[in-house]
Amino acid sequence: MSLLPHHDGSALYVPEQEPALGDVVDVFVRMPAGADVRQVHVRTTGDGEPRFTEAVVDRTDGADVWWRVPVEARNPVSNYRFMLTGSRGSRWLNAAGVVGHDVPDNGDFKLVTHAPPPAWARDAVIYQIFPDRFARSAAAEVRELPDWAIPCDWDTPVIGRGPETPRQFYGGDLDGVAERLDHLDRLGVNTVYLTPVFPARSNHRYDAASFDTVDPLLGGDAALARLADAVRARGWRLLGDITSNHTGDTHEWFTRAASDVSAPERGLYYFDEVTGDYESWNGVKSLPKLNWGSAELRRRFATADDSLLRRWLRPPYGLDGWRVDVANMTGRRGADAYTHEVAALLREVVARTRADALLMAEHGHDHTGDLDRDGWHGTMNYVGFTDPVWSWLRHGGQPVPNFLGTPGGVVRRDADAVLATMDAYRSLVSWRSYTHSWQLLGSHDSARIRTVVGDAARQEVAAGLLATMPGTPMIFAGDELGLTGSNGEGSRTPMPWHRPESWDAATFAAYRALVALRRAEPALRHGGLRWLRADADTLVFLREAPTGTVLVLARRAAGEPLRLTGLGPAENVYGGAPALRPDADGAVTLPADGPTFQAWRLP
Repeated sequence: MSLLPHHDGSALYVPEQEPALGDVVDVFVRMPAGADVRQVHVRTTGDGEPRFTEAVVDRTDGADVWWRVPVEARNPVSNYRFMLTGSRGSRWLNAAGVVGHDVPDNGDFKLVTHAPPPAWARDAVIYQIFPDRFARSAAAEVRELPDWAIPCDWDTPVIGRGPETPRQFYGGDLDGVAERLDHLDRLGVNTVYLTPVFPARSNHRYDAASFDTVDPLLGGDAALARLADAVRARGWRLLGDITSNHTGDTHEWFTRAASDVSAPERGLYYFDEVTGDYESWNGVKSLPKLNWGSAELRRRFATADDSLLRRWLRPPYGLDGWRVDVANMTGRRGADAYTHEVAALLREVVARTRADALLMAEHGHDHTGDLDRDGWHGTMNYVGFTDPVWSWLRHGGQPVPNFLGTPGGVVRRDADAVLATMDAYRSLVSWRSYTHSWQLLGSHDSARIRTVVGDAARQEVAAGLLATMPGTPMIFAGDELGLTGSNGEGSRTPMPWHRPESWDAATFAAYRALVALRRAEPALRHGGLRWLRADADTLVFLREAPTGTVLVLARRAAGEPLRLTGLGPAENVYGGAPALRPDADGAVTLPADGPTFQAWRLP
């Protein structure tokens, strides 16, 4: 095992998880036996000025020495790092690990005193549903289709590319979702996330024509209320999806703005008053961009008592929060930089409307500068989880496009590079933001994980990481059945309810068992993260909590058996490998087969 000192933001190291501004809290740092550490100081930067406080030895636990030192939550986000002094001089321990050179403060550990995310979020397992493709109730069969729709039978292949992709219409609706909640129950999830439900001129509905009603094609407002009741009856949560960056070009706000230069809606968008042209998302003219410099937009979207943000959080719908589409671009346009103001505003309004509501941001790239600002509770962690897992487990066949459309697509990397990527993004946000972000293997905007990795065995490894890494796991509907898709459009595959023989039963069983494992082991939901091994084909880590520890082994290919010391006996809780029993030298041996995912419970 590693002899590196360790600290993270979990309860083992920061027992006070929700400090208030001005609180002084004890933090702990762990020094394994053999570490060259004789003295420990914590460096804080309260009000921007560095200060040092000497730590003391709190206890010895087995082979580990635990040092304790007080840290003041002086600012809403208070940075701290450790200076470790030994026979060879001093080193720093920050959120990225141990380094022998001076580093910027942005990689420090962080205490956050902003109001915490809702308590239920840490125990959530999210299930993402794209309504048009999930399930169709009997009522959908008799609805009249709009002129934009290309009607499709449930077995019609998804086109995947071209101008017709947003027009393929399968007719899934909200009553269809409610009728299939037993499937979600069997899987073990407890939170349903719906992509947009507002009227639009596309199957994805990110081009909203109104925020005041649920699309009649989905069953209207009453269907959302029925679904919300059905979800709540199971003790689950229901999340909506809102576009804060743009509307559709048929939205009532935009049509008024475009037709009348003196309309009050004109200021809600970016119009060139000379040419009449307008800003849109990535140049897609059907998605005109909202101008958050407008006080009227802020009122209509958020602060008014009847604003769209508030309305759907209240009964009879009672959404438990929002996933915010294109949060990375919201409020950003040239010299305009309203993103952090908007995030804080939306969070304040959401919290005042419903104290236990969640506000989750979509970022497809670097999210680290937009968290820990009393705004978004977390992000969809594509860059810090999805991309590195894809690059480690991707099959060696055809190129796989990634979410951002990077030339060449997903590159193949070994586990040490994967770990470096994960650590780079994790270390730049607080532990709280990291653990409340959504970890995902894919979504309606990306390729399916089965297509990326190529087979069921590697998908099980990916799903194992999803279930056991810190953060909130999000499963895109159909991944648990082994569905495929090579890009975002192609992955929006109708659920094959009427063809159960096409389901990958082994993959479903693996997802079900992994979700059950996460829900059964507190360390997987609330524990810290300590890496033990990363080589080309292998990742080994511990999830540690006061209630116990889980050891995880993930292999993408067979290799040599791994011998680890200092662990003690452990019972296998996933994967079927033998129990771990120390040999005469005190070492345990992990299996060499692969691809494989295994987990053991330590005392």
